Amino acid sequence: MSAAGALFARHGDGVLEIGGVPVDRLAARVGSTPFFAYDRRLVTERVAAVRKALPDDVSLKYAVKANPMPALLAHMSELVDGFDVASAQEMRHALDTTLPAHRVSFAGPGKSDAELSSAVAAGVMIEAESGNELERIRRAGEALGIRPRVALRVNPPFAVRGSGMRMGGGPQQFGVDAEGVPALLARLGDLDFEGFHVFAGSQNLNAESICEAQRLTVELLLELAEAAPQPVRYLNLGGGFGIPYFERDRPVDRTRIGDNLETLLAGQVRPRLPDARVHIELGRHLVGEAGVYVTRVVDRKESRGTTYLVVDGGMHHQLAASGNFGQFIRRNYPVSTARPDAPAEGKATVVGCLCTPLDLLADGVELPHADVGDLIVVYQAGAYGLTASPTAFLSHPAPAEVLV
Repeated sequence: MSAAGALFARHGDGVLEIGGVPVDRLAARVGSTPFFAYDRRLVTERVAAVRKALPDDVSLKYAVKANPMPALLAHMSELVDGFDVASAQEMRHALDTTLPAHRVSFAGPGKSDAELSSAVAAGVMIEAESGNELERIRRAGEALGIRPRVALRVNPPFAVRGSGMRMGGGPQQFGVDAEGVPALLARLGDLDFEGFHVFAGSQNLNAESICEAQRLTVELLLELAEAAPQPVRYLNLGGGFGIPYFERDRPVDRTRIGDNLETLLAGQVRPRLPDARVHIELGRHLVGEAGVYVTRVVDRKESRGTTYLVVDGGMHHQLAASGNFGQFIRRNYPVSTARPDAPAEGKATVVGCLCTPLDLLADGVELPHADVGDLIVVYQAGAYGLTASPTAFLSHPAPAEVLV
């Protein structure tokens, strides 16, 4: 098995534990399979490790899109400095926690008038993605008699090398092109402008690439800040820290990134923008490795030399593990039985219960013997799992989610 499962403890009999509970007992507690389980301890430890690597005066935000489970958000609200949301529903979940509204930001293209009005009414900061959106924010504030809090999301002129998903450089649906920002700043009027947000790429394991992007981002934002109508208080440098999914992946060097940030803050940001708070926004990196997807074998069959384990879950819950969410060449996520360290019997292919050959959770992986009734565990399932999957496909029941 991949080292991914090494983060989780083992029970005395070798059974995987999530949150101190053996996975077979947890399945009985949940009452049905499949389900997602998130280990509270691992989330807490990951946030602490990130904070240790970052400069003390850098704010750590959680990108709710990675996993918006309400119980997880309640836990995260005690650990991070802010939430970034991308829809009205995510905003409502964020506002249901103990985190105050002024520490919530709302980013993303295509915000509706109703969403903008809700954000203004709540006191959430809106990261505007266009001049049109900025005008609609202004109208929402006038209708409510509230001065909206805004930042500008900037589409930088550069892309981030090594990112699994690039969200900056060239034409983008995200943000305002950097060259158009000064003209837009002149149109802010009485909006409460706080600063800038740049998010140029995600799922990056190359620390030097992230450092280079941060250097370029800081240079760009310092230049744009010269046209700001009031002192800049908010600099969101994005995040993009990845997690290892595949055998050859190596964890990103957080210490290298933190040292680079300290150099940038000490040499450029603090002297030139003394009122600005720098924010790092992470989602997958904080929760991705703390989650598992647990599904049960309902059939074992042989077909022309291939052993198939057919499970009661599938790509309708965990699309990313099937290879249909951002992979150009399909590779297996780490999987195991309930006893991850048991000797492998041979290769098996784990498929879901959907009527499509795309429903493939693991192709030809070495596994201990598994038969009908046994549990299969898919790792790295804490981010972009349930809410990033086509749950309505074939109308199977939704899986449970538990924070343990």
